[in-house]
Amino acid sequence: MRRATLLLAGLLCGPLAHAADPSNAPSTAPSTAPPTAPTAAPLVIAHRGASGYLPEHTLAGYELAVRLGADYIEPDLQLTRDGVLVAIHDDTLPRTTNAAELFAPRNGGYKVSDFTLAEIKTLTVKPTGTGKTSHPGFVPRATELRVPTFDEVIALAKAQSVAAGRTIGIYPEAKQADPVMEDKILATLTQQRYASAADKVFIQSFSDVTVKSLDAKQRALGLTMPLILLAHAVTQPDGSAAVIVPGGRTLSLREVAAFANGVGMAIANPKYPLTKSFVDQAHAAGLAVHGWTFAKPDAGAAADEYKAFLQMGLDGMFSNYSDLAVSARDAFVAARTTAPR
Repeated sequence: MRRATLLLAGLLCGPLAHAADPSNAPSTAPSTAPPTAPTAAPLVIAHRGASGYLPEHTLAGYELAVRLGADYIEPDLQLTRDGVLVAIHDDTLPRTTNAAELFAPRNGGYKVSDFTLAEIKTLTVKPTGTGKTSHPGFVPRATELRVPTFDEVIALAKAQSVAAGRTIGIYPEAKQADPVMEDKILATLTQQRYASAADKVFIQSFSDVTVKSLDAKQRALGLTMPLILLAHAVTQPDGSAAVIVPGGRTLSLREVAAFANGVGMAIANPKYPLTKSFVDQAHAAGLAVHGWTFAKPDAGAAADEYKAFLQMGLDGMFSNYSDLAVSARDAFVAARTTAPR
C-alpha cells in the first residue's frame, strides 16, 4: 500500500462507490485501494469537533468545525448498554456530561456501557478546557448539546457536505479494543455507503490488535477504508523509526505498514518526540502521518507550531481549533506553491 492512497483521501469528493475485489490486493498490504490523484494539501481533522470552542463531540461542535473549514470530523466511539455507537471520548460520563446530577452511580461509577441510549440522550454535554456553550455569530442546526449517535454524526457530515459544497470526511475512532465495536463500526459505515478512501473516511485506533482485525474484516467484506494506528514515536538504537503500542510494545514501521495505511502520532509528548526523520521514514514505508493534538488557542503560537510540523511533511493535523489549522495549512500551501524551484 503506497502512501499516495492516504493522501488522496483528503480531497476526493466523487460519488460513493463499493470497493473492488480484495483478492486483487497483495496479502501483505493493508486493504486500501490505489489512488488516482494526489492530495493538494495536508488535512485538517476536527479533533472531537470544534472542541476548543464548543462542547466536544456534539453536533453543534462538528457543524462549527465544518464552518471553520475542517476537512474531516472525528467522532470517538463508545458502546451504550443496549449496543448503540455514540460519540464520546471517555468510557465514563462525568467529565463531559451532567450524568452525576441525573443518575446514581452504577457498578461504582458512570461507564457509558452501563447506560442505555435513551438514558444517555437525557444528558447535557458540558464544555471543557477553552470550550463554551455558544460561539459568536454561530447558530447550530442542533441547538441542544446532547451525546450524538454515530449515525447522527454521519448524517450531519452528509448534510454539511451539501451545505458547504464540499465532501466532509469522517474519521471515527474505536475507543475500545472490542470485536463487537469493530463489527458495528464497519456495519454502520457500509449501511451508510462508505467503502473506500474515495468516500473520505478513515478508521483509527490505539490498539494494533484492533487495526489488524479491522484490516482482516475489511478484506473479507471487500472494503478498503483506510486504517490509522494511533501511537507514539520512538527511535531505535540503529536510528530506525518505530512506534510504541499498548503494553509498551514496539512495532517497526514496516510491521505497521502490513496492516495499516497510516499512523496518527502524538506531537506534544517530550518523551516520544515526533521528528522529521520519523515522518520521512514513515513515508518511505508507505504510511501517511497525521499528528495529534494541535491544541494551542493563541493564534500566533499555534501558527508557529503548525508550521514546524507541516515543514516536517505532516499529512494531516488533529486540531481543537479548525480555523487556526486551516489558516496555517493554507499559508503553508501558498508558500510552498510560490517558492522557487
